[in-house]
Amino acid sequence: MGATAVPQLLTMTILLLQNIYKVDTISPDEMSERLRCEQSTGVDGHKNSFLWTVRRDPPAYLFGTIHVPYSRVWDYIPESTKQAFEDSHNIFFELDLTDPYTISALTNCQMLPHGENLSDVLPESLYLRLKRHLDYVKLMIPSWMTADQRGRGLYADYLFNAIAGNWERKRPVWVMLMVNSLTESDVKSRGVPVLDLFLAQEAKRLNKRTGAIEQVDEQCIPLNGLNFTQVLFALNQTLWQHEILRSGLSGSTYTTEDLIRHYNCGDLNSVIFSQETTQVPKFINATVGSYDFNTAENIDDYFRRELIYKRNFRMASRVRDLLDTYPQRSFFFAFGAGHFLGNHTVIEILQNDGFEIEHVSPDQDIRKMRRQWRKENKDTDDVSSPRVISDDQKRKNRNKDKERKRRKKKRRREQNNEDRERERQFNDLWVRLDKISPEPTTTPAVEDVDTPVTIATTPYLSQSIYFIYMANGVSCRLLLHPIILIFSVLTSYLSWTLH
Repeated sequence: MGATAVPQLLTMTILLLQNIYKVDTISPDEMSERLRCEQSTGVDGHKNSFLWTVRRDPPAYLFGTIHVPYSRVWDYIPESTKQAFEDSHNIFFELDLTDPYTISALTNCQMLPHGENLSDVLPESLYLRLKRHLDYVKLMIPSWMTADQRGRGLYADYLFNAIAGNWERKRPVWVMLMVNSLTESDVKSRGVPVLDLFLAQEAKRLNKRTGAIEQVDEQCIPLNGLNFTQVLFALNQTLWQHEILRSGLSGSTYTTEDLIRHYNCGDLNSVIFSQETTQVPKFINATVGSYDFNTAENIDDYFRRELIYKRNFRMASRVRDLLDTYPQRSFFFAFGAGHFLGNHTVIEILQNDGFEIEHVSPDQDIRKMRRQWRKENKDTDDVSSPRVISDDQKRKNRNKDKERKRRKKKRRREQNNEDRERERQFNDLWVRLDKISPEPTTTPAVEDVDTPVTIATTPYLSQSIYFIYMANGVSCRLLLHPIILIFSVLTSYLSWTLH
C-alpha cells in the first residue's frame, strides 16, 4: 500500500463513522472513546447523561450518582450537569454525609443490640468461614492497593479497618454488605471521596444550601427488617459467592470497574445501577439451588420493594413538596442513579403528579433551555397572541391546581398539628413534674454527699433531663451546661420535698 493510501483510508474511515454517528465533526480521541464504550457496554456509542430537568422557572434538576470515587467519573460528567449544579442554590442528597450525626447514626444502626457479638448469633461453621475469608482479605489488601493509594499515605491495615473495623459487633445483614464490598476493585477505589460526598463538600464550599431527602432510619430499618432465617441465607450465599470467586472458579457478575465504565459511557441500563443503588448482591444466580430459589426470590423482591420502590415514592413525595412549597427557588437533587431508571422511578412518579420532566443531553445548553422556556411562557401569557386551550386541557389544569392546593392545605394542617403536639408535650411534661406522686425510691439522703444522685434513683431528674435532651436534638453536650444541670437538680429536689 502506498504512502498516501494510509491517510486517505483513515480519512474515509472517519467520514464513514461520522455518517454512522450523525455528527459534523469528531476528534479521533472522541471517536476512540465511543468505540470503546460501544464494545464494552453495548451502547450505540452516543454518550448520554444522568441529568433530568423539571420544567419550571427557576428550574430544578435530578441527577443520578453512583457511590464510587468522584475522580473516576468527574471528567466524564457533561458540562451541562456541572452547570446545573453551579446554577442551583439548594442541593439535596439522599442523606447528609457531611453531618457527623448522620455518620454516627449509620454506625449505630449496624450494631448488634445488648452488647452481643457476631459469634453469639451465627452458627459456628458460618462464623468460622466468615473469619477465614476476612483473614484472607486482610492478607491480600497490600497486593490490591494502588501506587496512588500508597503515595497518599494509605496503608493496608487502615484500609481493612475502614471497611471491616469492628465487624464482630455488627448485625449479620451489615456484615453481608461488608463482605460484598471487600473485593480487589473496591479496595482500589478507597481513599477518595465518593461522588455524592464530593458534591456535598463542593456545595458547602460554594455556600449553597444543602439538605437530605431521607432520614437515617429510613435506610437502616428496611435492611434490619429481614428475619433471621433470611439474613443467614443472605450472608451464607454472599460468602459462598466470594469463596468461589477467591478460588478462581468464577468471575464477579459486576465489579466496580464495570459500574464506572457503564456510568462514564452514559449507559442508561437500569439493571447494573439498581443493584448499585441497593448496595446488596443479587441472590438469584447460578449458585442457587432449586430448593433455595424461593428464599432467594423473596429476599430479592424484599430489597427491590423496600430499597427501591418504597424509597422512590417517599423521595418523589418530598421532592414534590419542596417544589410546591418553594416555587421561586432552584433545586439540584442528587440521588443514586437507580432511583431514576427502571420501573416506578422518581421521575415517573413526579410526572404522574403533573410535573414536566425532560432528559438533558450532554451537549444541551441548560441556560439556553431556560431562556427558551421563559420565551414560551411569555408567548403563552401574551394577550395579543392567545393560545387556544382545549376544554380537556383546561379541565386537567384545573385538576392540577386543585390537587396542589389540597396538598398545601394538608401540609399546613399537619404542620399546625405538629406544632400543637409539641406545645402539648411541653406543657404536659412540666405538669407531670409538678403533680406526679413520688414512688418509693432509693434516693440517698441529702447529708450523704459522697453518694452520687443517679438518674435511675431520681424519677423527676430523669424526666427533666429527658426533656432537655429531646428539646435539643442530639446535642447531648447541653446536659453538661452548669446552669441547666443545676436547674434540673433543684427542680427535681423541690418536687420531691414538696411531695
